[in-house]
Amino acid sequence: MKLLIVCASLDLTQPFSATPAWWQLLKALYEVGAEVIATPYQGPAIESLWWRAEPNPAQWQGDAFKTARDLYRKIAGETPPVQLDEAQTDDVPAQNAESASDRLVRQFAQTTVAPLWQRHLDRILTQQPDIDAVIFLTVPLNHLVGVPQAIIDKHHKPVIYYDGDVPASLPNMRGFATGFRIYQGANPAEYTGFISNSLGGEQYLRELGARDVHTIFYGVDPDVFSPIDVPAQDLDVLFYGHGREYRSNWIDALITQPSQALPDARFAVRGTKLGDLGRAEKLPYLSFSKLREYACRSKINLCITRRAHASVYGSSSSRPFELSSMGACIVANPYEGLDLWFEPEKEIIVVNSTEEAIDRYCHLLGHEAERRRMGEAARARVLGEHTMRHRARQLIDIVRGYL
Repeated sequence: MKLLIVCASLDLTQPFSATPAWWQLLKALYEVGAEVIATPYQGPAIESLWWRAEPNPAQWQGDAFKTARDLYRKIAGETPPVQLDEAQTDDVPAQNAESASDRLVRQFAQTTVAPLWQRHLDRILTQQPDIDAVIFLTVPLNHLVGVPQAIIDKHHKPVIYYDGDVPASLPNMRGFATGFRIYQGANPAEYTGFISNSLGGEQYLRELGARDVHTIFYGVDPDVFSPIDVPAQDLDVLFYGHGREYRSNWIDALITQPSQALPDARFAVRGTKLGDLGRAEKLPYLSFSKLREYACRSKINLCITRRAHASVYGSSSSRPFELSSMGACIVANPYEGLDLWFEPEKEIIVVNSTEEAIDRYCHLLGHEAERRRMGEAARARVLGEHTMRHRARQLIDIVRGYL
């Protein structure tokens, strides 16, 4: 099978948190026998051993406009909408979440960027008629209105949209303050099918107009996220992630308050924009690969899932799979559907309050054998069910259904 995939980005240096996951998925597609052509919506085209890259046809336009947008936001004093877990009420209509700069971006993209992308994809499909399908991978679909239908009409290929941020990306969740609103002004019905990371999100996508909806949960490359030997587990509790958005309360409950209540325990974080972290020390960012060392150095690793994902059943995110693949002993906040992937108490521990977190930390820190058993069980579950090769085969099966 030959797939043309339009990725949000292929550049690991840019602040797109899903990019490492998409690298793993594209690699897995290659490993199960698919030929992948990847072309990025943002940033440069980056070749790899697992895919062939096509250029970004609107790179300089996008870069220039992003600079102008950021300047406008600064001059206009535009502030992002209040996020759900920080709001006192939820009575702000979701439709009003699109700011003036969001509308400006969308209008610019639809009039200037979309025609460039339509010509770009038309050229590739004309030159390579053996491409079986086109997949848009978490790009802003309201920027490219009309492009999928034009591809379907001319080339008679299935065009699939894959949103890896459901439900946080949806209008009823107001999107991320730090990113695009991708559904306002979009037309999901022009895609042959939709894929998302969320079982519970399927109904919302249908309500937005998606014709056919599938779920593929996140997974992990167990060779990339594998346990390593470290001189010592010198960290007691570790969290790595970026931003308080949708998880402020649980950052306080699992890090800030316990770190103050347990002065002899060494709490550490690797991330940005996390706010008050109590006594937790901030580890330096040295490289993406350094995160594996940090995780393996810690006796307990935290999985603090954003409220948007944690509250909608079966909305997968990368972190529990990554930590499990590294054989970590994991403590998590409540997460609807977590038991679809891991067995609580055997492969992962879920706590419901600061007091419960403190109690479990104290117990686990005193029982090394129990921590190791949990980590080994979690990795075994990943290898059996949750690798990116499992997910790549699912994706190929979905595409085959449209051929």
